[in-house]
Parts: sequence; structure tokens; C-alpha cells
Amino acid sequence: MRVTQSMLSNNMLRNLTSSYNKMGKLQEQINTGKKVTRPSDDPIVVMRGLGYGMDVNKVDQFQKNLTQVNNWLDSSDDALDGVGSAIHRATDLVRNASNSGAMTSEDRNKIKIEIEQIREQIQDLANTKVGDKYIFNGTLTDKPLHDKDSGYPDLSTDVDENGVSLGNPKSASEKDIEIEVFDGVSLRVNTNAAKTFKELDTILKDLSKKVGSGEYDDSTDFDGAISKLDKAFDSVLTLRADAGARSNRSELMHNRLEMQEGAAKKQRSLNEDVDYEKTITEMITQESIHRAALSVGARIIQPSLVDFLR
Repeated sequence: MRVTQSMLSNNMLRNLTSSYNKMGKLQEQINTGKKVTRPSDDPIVVMRGLGYGMDVNKVDQFQKNLTQVNNWLDSSDDALDGVGSAIHRATDLVRNASNSGAMTSEDRNKIKIEIEQIREQIQDLANTKVGDKYIFNGTLTDKPLHDKDSGYPDLSTDVDENGVSLGNPKSASEKDIEIEVFDGVSLRVNTNAAKTFKELDTILKDLSKKVGSGEYDDSTDFDGAISKLDKAFDSVLTLRADAGARSNRSELMHNRLEMQEGAAKKQRSLNEDVDYEKTITEMITQESIHRAALSVGARIIQPSLVDFLR
């Protein structure tokens, strides 16, 4: 077969074009730091990258959810701590009020006023919010637990003659709110304190009436009132312990998510990111090959007959 000048020229141009394409691809990888920039470069790498990217995004969303969980639990604990302090003060006031011989009507009135203020303070704590959500009213997060007009919601449950519950479902104010923090793992973020708040409000209301009326003597059951306050304080401690246990689990989930995030990002990096040392070496090698191709091409393309006729 006769090899013509045009065949040599075309082959040289085709080889140079291929060399330029290889250098262009290597240069793009160095500039972007990625092995592929379009699906046609390597469909398998692209599909795997999409999967790893979804894993990273999922972990990121779980971490955001966990931040919200911590906000709820921390706010609940702070509010319940305030309730505990209020109960302590109310208990001190009741002990003072029980000393009927040393109390004047003015003293009793001052105690009554402070008990009413404590009651209002606890009502405000019952309406604690995180953002625009009430955290102590179960699934009714758009409504306060204590309403100034209607008071606390009805939490009664029907029981039979033996005091056994008939199995009525919980009221909306006592239902759980859960937030997903991992695949198939959800944490309860709200604290079911509606019953405790309502019982404590009733105790303080009765105390305010009893102290304000002045109609009591040594036979008045102040010890019973103190016992009820102590029981309410124990309920608050139980609620705080429950919230603390969930906070500890939240911390464990945070550590697990950090490990999951590191693993997912590592897999995505191994799949998508270029090895700069290797890629730069390949780029230098390809440049040398390209220069050699240009040099050889210049030698192969011999002068034409026209060049001799000049």
C-alpha cells in the first residue's frame, strides 16, 4: 500500500489531537481535584459518588436533628430546675405559715402573695418554648400547656371500681414527640410533665386559699401540704433524671454520627478525589510524549516538490 503525504499528515494530526485530549483531561482533574466532572467520564464512579454523597447528606441532617434534640432536652432541664427551686421556696413558706402563733394577718398575706407569684412562675415555666414550639404540651406544640382562661388541659383517665385504668389513650398533652437521629433510631425529645405541672398548680392554689383565709390553727394539716410538695419535687427530679438519661444517649449518638460522617466522607474521597502526585506525574509524562510527537511529526512531514521548485 502506498503511503501518501496526506496520510502521514492526517495520522499526525489525529495523534496530536488525542494527546491534547489526554492532557486536557489531566489538567481538568488537577484544577477540580476530581476524577470525573461529567457522567460520561466514568459512569460507575459517578453512581458511587451519588450514593456516598447521599450518605454524607443524611448524616449531616441527622446531626442537625440531634442539635434540635439537645435544644429540647436542655430547655426542659432548665425549666424543671426552675420548678424545683420554686417548690423549695414554697416549702419554706409553708413551714413559716405553719407557725400560727407567730404569724400576723399581714405576714400571712405576704406569704399568700408570694405563693401566688410562685404559682404564676411555674405556670410560665410550663409554657416554655423552643423556637415557636411549646415543649411540655405533648404533640400540641402550637398551644401552651397552661391557658390563662381555661387553665391546664383535662388529663383524667377513666378507671374501674378497683382503680385500674380502662386503657384510654393518652391525651395529646401526654403524647411523645420523637426525632430521628439515625437510620431506624429516634429519640423522644419532649418531657411528659403535664400531670406534674397540673398537680403542683392545684397544691399551690389550695395553699394560697388556706394561708390567705387565716382560718387555720395548730390542727391545720400543713405537714400534709409539705408532703405533697415533697412528692411533687420527687416527680420533678424523676423527670429531670429521664431527660438527663436521654441527653446522655444523645451524646452517644453524636459520637456515632461523627464516626459515620468520617467514614462516609473517606469513601467519597477515595471514589472521587484525584491523587495529585499521581496525576501531576501523568501530566508531565503526557507533556513529554506530546513534545516527542511534535518532534517526530516535524521529521516525518518531508518538504513537498513545490519546496524544491522554489
